[in-house]
Amino acid sequence: MKRIEAIVRPEKLQDVKGALVEIGATGMTLEDVRGFGRQKGQTSTYRGISYTVEFLTKKRLVLVVPDSSLNQVIETISAAASTGTIGDGKIFVSQVDEAIRIRTGEKGEVAL
Repeated sequence: MKRIEAIVRPEKLQDVKGALVEIGATGMTLEDVRGFGRQKGQTSTYRGISYTVEFLTKKRLVLVVPDSSLNQVIETISAAASTGTIGDGKIFVSQVDEAIRIRTGEKGEVAL
């Protein structure tokens, strides 16, 4: 099993969620996060005064998927989240050794 952590633009969240549901991905966790990458923040002007927002608002989706679904889920997130401009986000993948459904005690991929 793999843990996929995707950091995406807030305005792309519904597109990503809809695309994941369409391919049958079940269960995800969503967090509001703030950070910066290559953008290094954003400069704006308000009433003639320039200011820099150093940490931009993003959404972090976390999913655990079977190994067999990994490539499809990554491709789906990438396609749905992409605008083609800097700040589209990142996807991180890590190994999950075990999953346990608390209610039933099921373990492994059946717990997903």
